Amino acid sequence: MIVDWDKLRVFHTVADVGSFTRAGQRLSLSQSAVSRQVSALEMELGFQLFYRHTRGLRLTEQGQQLYGTAKDIVRKISVAQTTLRDSKEEAAGNLRIAMTVAFGSTWLTPRIKKFLSLYPDINVSLILDDEELDLPLHQADIGIRLRPPQEERLIKLKLRDVSFVVCGSRRYFEKAPVPESLADLDDHPIVTYGEFAPGYFSEINTLLSAGRTKQAGPREPVLRVNNVYGVLLAVKNETGIAMLPEYLVLRDPEIQQVLPEFCGPKFEMHLVYPEELRNFKKVQAFRDFLIEELNAFGNS
Repeated sequence: MIVDWDKLRVFHTVADVGSFTRAGQRLSLSQSAVSRQVSALEMELGFQLFYRHTRGLRLTEQGQQLYGTAKDIVRKISVAQTTLRDSKEEAAGNLRIAMTVAFGSTWLTPRIKKFLSLYPDINVSLILDDEELDLPLHQADIGIRLRPPQEERLIKLKLRDVSFVVCGSRRYFEKAPVPESLADLDDHPIVTYGEFAPGYFSEINTLLSAGRTKQAGPREPVLRVNNVYGVLLAVKNETGIAMLPEYLVLRDPEIQQVLPEFCGPKFEMHLVYPEELRNFKKVQAFRDFLIEELNAFGNS
């Protein structure tokens, strides 16, 4: 039996996001059109692909098997499209770079003009998202992450360690005493990362428990924000004290670091990309540019 590619593509997207509605948004189709395509594919194959219930969709055993196959097909087609579109011999073509909102918006975006001037034939798309995109499926070409990659078939390059420090707004400390010990944090409002922080990122909320006994329990934050850049803006607006990455605040005249003896969480920043893009000049060009800029930043 020959399976219609359009139906398979719709099925793969639904399985990926777990919802007809979200799949429709990704594919620019209506929810009903997505549902019809999946139902038609089920009729052609002669078995059910999803269990439909009030809380969403769940793949059947046959659906899981087909999803594995479809995922591999989508990856291979994406690789073929990239290879056909972009030359390996020239630093040219489209380059999609995924990273966290904070790093992308505050550190990389102000520097990307320099890269574009060096490589005018590369068209860059910066994808700012605190969720890690699936690089083997080519949702992006390059990822900048705060931990080593979990996926297979990815090349990884450690760029640097990212340390988090305790800080607040200078204007805030004009009105409130600077904390001299962890216990003094009890007298200040604390801003933390949102409650749905990825597991590897949970240490960013260490200010809630630092210097507290088990009997006293953790501090209650005055505000939770679900990305680091939002935390920075809250701190700048005198909402409270927070843990922020050193690269964000090191040269910011509005921010004052406090409790320098306190060792906050540290993460490893990695550059990652699929193995099949190893020899692409555009990937090599950005890799070398990023390393050079990070070295210059660290030495300045």
